[in-house]
Amino acid sequence: MSIPPPPEPQGPTGQDPEGPQDRPPGPAPLPQAPATPYNPYAPPPEGAHGTPQPQPPYGAHPQSPYAPPQTPYTPYPQGPPPPGLYGPQPYQTWTQGYSPYNHPAPLNGMSVAALVLGILCCIPGVGLVLGLIGLNQTKKRGERGRGMAVAGIVLSSFGLVLWALGLAGAATGFFDDVEVSGGNSASASPGKGQCFDAPSGSLEGMAYDFDVVSCAGEHDGEVFAVVRMSGDSYPGDKKVTATADDRCYALQDSYAMDGWAVPDDVDIYYVTPTSESWSLGDREITCVFGNTDEEASLPGGSLRNDATTLDADQVAYLKAAHVLNAALDSAPDARYVEDDLPGHRAWAGRVSAALTQQADLLAAHEWPDASAKPVAALVKDLRAAQKQWAKAAGASDADEFYGYYDKGAELIDPHQSVTARKALGLATTPPAYDEGDSGGDSGGGDTGLEV
Repeated sequence: MSIPPPPEPQGPTGQDPEGPQDRPPGPAPLPQAPATPYNPYAPPPEGAHGTPQPQPPYGAHPQSPYAPPQTPYTPYPQGPPPPGLYGPQPYQTWTQGYSPYNHPAPLNGMSVAALVLGILCCIPGVGLVLGLIGLNQTKKRGERGRGMAVAGIVLSSFGLVLWALGLAGAATGFFDDVEVSGGNSASASPGKGQCFDAPSGSLEGMAYDFDVVSCAGEHDGEVFAVVRMSGDSYPGDKKVTATADDRCYALQDSYAMDGWAVPDDVDIYYVTPTSESWSLGDREITCVFGNTDEEASLPGGSLRNDATTLDADQVAYLKAAHVLNAALDSAPDARYVEDDLPGHRAWAGRVSAALTQQADLLAAHEWPDASAKPVAALVKDLRAAQKQWAKAAGASDADEFYGYYDKGAELIDPHQSVTARKALGLATTPPAYDEGDSGGDSGGGDTGLEV
C-alpha cells in the first residue's frame, strides 16, 4: 500500500502558485495553527518551494478556506485595542480627588479666629466659643483648621482660668488712709515686719496686690501688726474701720517701742476686709507705717525696735514708759476741763495710777552703772508728779484742776527723760508734736506728755 505524497502548498484561493492544476478529489486538510504567535512585523514565511507565501492584510488573522468571508479590514478599529496588544496602555484620565491640580479644602475662619484669641488671651470666653464652633464646622464641611480650633480651645480655657483667678484677686481689698471712714481690704497682704510698694504708688485708694521689697531701700509701707477679726457675717464698713483704727493705734508701740525713733513724717495706715473679701474668708486687718504724704515713700531702714532689736535694759525702760503713755492717751474727748470736769478728773486718776506703776517698774530693775543714776532721778520726778495728778483727780472745779495739772505736767515733761535715754542708747529727740504742747490749759487728747 502506497502513501500519497503531501499536497502542494496553496495560495489564498486554494490554487497552486504556478497555476491551476487538476487535483484528485478528496477531503481538504485542516489548517495548521502557527507555531509561534502572530507578529505583524515578522517577515512572511516561505512556501514549500521557497516562494514567499502571501500574508493576510495588516490586523487580519489567517482564515480557513472553508470559513465564511470576514468583514473587510478596518484600519481604525472601534473601541480600545486589547490590553497588551500594542504595548503598554496610556494613563487613565485623572478623576476628582487624584488630580495633581486639585484645590485644597478651604480653611475654616472660626478656627483661625479661635487660635488668635487664644494666643492673645484678650477675650478668652469668645475664643473658647469660636473654637467649639470651628471644631464642629471642620467636621461637617470637611474644612481644614481642626488643629487650630483645638489649640484655640485649650489656650482660651487657660485664659479663662487666669481670668477667674484675677476676679478672685479683685476681691482683695482696698488700701485706705486711717483718716478716711470706711474700711477696705487687700488679699495676700504682707506679714508683720515686711516692707512693700503699692502698685499705684499711693497708700490711699484701691490696691489688688502688694510688691514685697527689702526694708533696706525706699518703700511705701511697713507692716507692724496684723489683727484678725471673727464672725460669719460682714460687720459693716463702719465697724471694721473703727476696729482697725483702735487696734492699729494701740499696737504701734509693741512694734516701734521707742516712739521717739519714729520719724515725724510717719503716719499709720491700715488694710481691712471688704464685704466681698469677707465672703472669701478674709478676716485680717493689716496695720502699716507709711509716709504722711500717701504718695511719698519711707526712707531705707526698718522702723522696728522691739525685743528683737533692743537689749533688755532698753526694753525694760520702754515698757515702763508705755504704762504712762497709755494713760495719757485715754484723755476725754472734751478739749476744755469746763466742758467735762468729771471726765478730766477720772483721767487724772488714771494718770496718777500709771505714774506709780511706772516708777515702781523703773525702781525694781537693776540698771547698768552708766544709766542707774539718770533713771533714779527720773523715778524721783515721776513720784512727785504722781502726787500732783492725784490732787487734780480730786479737784472741786476747773481752776483747781488746772493748778494741779500744770505742776504735774511739768514734772513729766519729755525733756526730763533725755538724760536717762541717752545713757541707755535710746533716741533723745522728742517727737515734734510734743514740743511746746505740755497741756496747761487743756486736758484734751494731745497732752504732749510722753516719757
